Amino acid sequence: MNADVETKLSTVPLDWNEVYYTNCPMVSANNIDQELGWCKTDFKKIGVDYSYFRSRRENDFYPHYIHNLDNLIRFGGLYPPIEVHADIRRTRLLGATWVYEGGCMMVRAGDPIYRMQDLKGKKVGLSKSLNTIKNDWWRINEHMGIESMLRINDMTMDDVEIVEFPYPDDWYNKPEMLAPMINPTDLWATRDHKRDLAFRPLEMALLEGKVDAIYTLSKVFQHLQEATGKIKAIEDLSRYPDWTLQVANTPAVITCTDVMAEEHPELVVTYMKAMIKVGRWANEHKRAAAVILDRQTFYRDAEDTYQGIKHVDMVPNLSPQNMVCVNIGKDFMLSHGYIKNDFDVHDWAAPEFLEQAAKELIEEKWQKATTEKLPEPTSLRLG
Repeated sequence: MNADVETKLSTVPLDWNEVYYTNCPMVSANNIDQELGWCKTDFKKIGVDYSYFRSRRENDFYPHYIHNLDNLIRFGGLYPPIEVHADIRRTRLLGATWVYEGGCMMVRAGDPIYRMQDLKGKKVGLSKSLNTIKNDWWRINEHMGIESMLRINDMTMDDVEIVEFPYPDDWYNKPEMLAPMINPTDLWATRDHKRDLAFRPLEMALLEGKVDAIYTLSKVFQHLQEATGKIKAIEDLSRYPDWTLQVANTPAVITCTDVMAEEHPELVVTYMKAMIKVGRWANEHKRAAAVILDRQTFYRDAEDTYQGIKHVDMVPNLSPQNMVCVNIGKDFMLSHGYIKNDFDVHDWAAPEFLEQAAKELIEEKWQKATTEKLPEPTSLRLG
């Protein structure tokens, strides 16, 4: 049965002594912090409980996609928060983490297909969620990646036959899925997610000959699929010098509701301080960070994860390059009908929270570095 507008959504009653987080299984400081617990400690210091949003049975999975929980902070894929801000409710863009995972075109290893031009007239798969409540983020990923790979090879969508694969995508509030989870890693611990084809739904369509090619993310799913010996890549956007081709539900972005930003900015700053600290730790200890991320993401193993993140700045930022990438994703969604309303990404961005968080961390470090060397505590501050 398809999810529709009559589906009853469920969230906990709003309590500003509670802050919830949600993330995607991808590269971010939040995915590392869920194992370190630094953010939870910082919130505890100000008397606020910080928990994974699915630690409460009352919350179904929909807040992750439509942000219908005021006291939720999301760190994850780009496309759902773009749709939320454009068409559902106002949010604030707090930070972003850029990862080079542009996308690959995958074909069967034994087929005489070696270049994109060999796909002319052949079938390329494209998934289609029938859930009208949430964003169809994976289809957008596929659509954008396929179009980009065709374009740089002097081809268009008219040169191939797109075969759609609709699926219900309606499990987000089913009772059997709502057992509380203290940590997102709990979900991955219950299944062999790196080999679970539920996360790679078009792979069987390719292997069974229903299509001749499918899109996949560079490095992550790509390496798992190649490791089967049955699938090969004939194009890889991550190998091009043009970084504007790399937008693939990335950068991962941090968003909060306008209600939280306006009424409780101290909660937003507390979160951002923790993300800066965790991001700095991850930058200094990339291999340790890779071991943590390997438990949640779809790189082949811990070493493959390290190779994927070794050049990634794990401290969230709102750099000009990140903002351009966000705008590329937004413009694609608008031009292809995935969102109804346009907006200015610079108006969406709220750099003041990142700036305040960094300022407070400097002041705290200065105070600690000075007072611990004095015989008695003082009120010494910067400036």
